Amino acid sequence: MNPRPNGQRMTDAQIENEQEGREQPAEEPQNVTLDIPEHDDDGNDTEPHVDLAESSELVALRGEFDSLNDRHLRLVAEFNNFRRRSEQERRNVWSKAQADLVEKFLDVLDDLQRVAELDLSSATVDTIMEGVDLVERKFARTLEESGIEVIDPVGDEFDPERMEAMMRVPSDSQQQVGTVAQVLQKGYSLKDVLVRPARVSVFTEG
Repeated sequence: MNPRPNGQRMTDAQIENEQEGREQPAEEPQNVTLDIPEHDDDGNDTEPHVDLAESSELVALRGEFDSLNDRHLRLVAEFNNFRRRSEQERRNVWSKAQADLVEKFLDVLDDLQRVAELDLSSATVDTIMEGVDLVERKFARTLEESGIEVIDPVGDEFDPERMEAMMRVPSDSQQQVGTVAQVLQKGYSLKDVLVRPARVSVFTEG
């Protein structure tokens, strides 16, 4: 507490009033609202506006995007249609090839049925065997014309890619080792595609 000038003492009432003045909080600042005019001094509109040139450019870009998107959808649809047509044509070609192959064997089947229908009371064994032999040769010729190759590798070197070893046979000489001793079942391939491997016996060291 500061002493009063000239050595005067403050009364209790004066001291209380002075303390109340010090403890009084400062006034809070008032919110200020800015009133922005809609027009400037020259009467021009102060509201923001869209640039017409920029708006036209956006419209043009949107139109170009829609055009490209429509073209993309058309190309996708055309490609899907082309793929379906190609798959259907491939299936048709494959079915036609199978039908042509089956047709070639129908004649062989007809001949085989004629042999089976022979009258055993009048047919001789030689007649039956001759008929079977004719059917077999016709069947082999049909296979060859269809591009089917017979794998009959007697005496050839064993080839695991085209043959299947079923038995081992002791060899009489070193030269026979690793070669085919006997064909137990012939193999077949169609245009370099293995249909069935030849089942063989193979010479091994005795």
